[in-house]
Amino acid sequence: MNAEIIAVGSELLLGQIVNTNARFLSQQLADLGINVFFHTVVGDNPDRLESAIEIAEKRADLIIFTGGLGPTKDDLTKETIARHLRKELVIDEDALTSIELYFKRTNRVMTENNRKQALVLSGAHILPNDHGMAPGMVVEAKDHTYMLLPGPPKELEPMFSQYGYQALSKANLVKELIVSRVLRFFGIGEAALETEIMDLIDAQSNPTIAPLAGDGEVTLRLTAKHVDGKIAQSLLDNLENTINQRLGSFFYGYDQTSLLEEVMKTLQTRKLTITAAESLTGGLFQQGLTAISGASSVFTGGVVCYSNQVKQEILKVRKETLETHGAVSEQCARELAENANQLFKTDIGISFTGVAGPEELEGKPVGTVFIGIAIKGKPTIVEKLILGGTREANRGRAVKYGCYFLLQLLKESQNTK
Repeated sequence: MNAEIIAVGSELLLGQIVNTNARFLSQQLADLGINVFFHTVVGDNPDRLESAIEIAEKRADLIIFTGGLGPTKDDLTKETIARHLRKELVIDEDALTSIELYFKRTNRVMTENNRKQALVLSGAHILPNDHGMAPGMVVEAKDHTYMLLPGPPKELEPMFSQYGYQALSKANLVKELIVSRVLRFFGIGEAALETEIMDLIDAQSNPTIAPLAGDGEVTLRLTAKHVDGKIAQSLLDNLENTINQRLGSFFYGYDQTSLLEEVMKTLQTRKLTITAAESLTGGLFQQGLTAISGASSVFTGGVVCYSNQVKQEILKVRKETLETHGAVSEQCARELAENANQLFKTDIGISFTGVAGPEELEGKPVGTVFIGIAIKGKPTIVEKLILGGTREANRGRAVKYGCYFLLQLLKESQNTK
């Protein structure tokens, strides 16, 4: 089953808004086992829209339209489709009642053009709009299925999730389940990761493997198809086990999680607290951690110690350390992590110091990073990195590496118990 998504609206072509609807629908349709091979964007012009429909009919069984269902003159989607399919537009009484009640409830005058939003194609299966006015609809004609959805994502997403899926099932468009799982890896590049599992990629059929490089990390999207969801999950489990036998040391989580979220979850599960002393990263670690709900259960406070004066006076880094080894050094990172831990009376202290760029510092090249991790009752470790990105990238990647090293240490300590 092949689908095409046609987004209607000149504002999309002008770059005034981003077409997030196409991304959402593609993800939903993929999970339903429906292939999306084309995304089309067309302006508010009936002739160009009809031309786009004619092209889509040659290559898709299901055509989904987003936008153009509103009350204004440039909302021409259903009128154009009605003309193309030679169907009449009729008032849906339930939709009209809902629109009238909205205006009464908000104490506003309903203008005549708002009745237009209650027009639907004759014989269409109606998709109620619980978060707006214009209903969606599904029409079967000319050996195709046409689905019309409103443009605002806050209306489209719940409409499709609550009613669109069922409509596609009733139209017998959903043949088998597609189950996906995203594995997230850090500390290994895309090329190196792909090399480790090249034989699995070459032999893939069901499940399939799709690598994707992100911001300093790599993801693998595993996708299995089967009419039985449990069997599809079992296929994914077997493939994931095979992959993690080779890449498990770089694996850190699933789907939309992040390294910071995994640190948070691990600390909460282990009932551990953490503090941070940040020079290089200027508070990025603390900002990221406290952006996650529940951070107060693990994070008590920290220090942004950008100057040597703060390093010495607040975090008690020895003057000899700074004079002999410098602020960008293993010794400084060690003292920052240990002393922050003592200052805030936490279980873990993490520190970041280095050269973000664009110029070298203390004779050390841009991208030099030292990350210290002091865990109560265990030897402090310091990791040195040589990163090669921009100032912003070096700071962001340093935080990610800090999270990765911490997760590895916590995993090791758990395994040794």
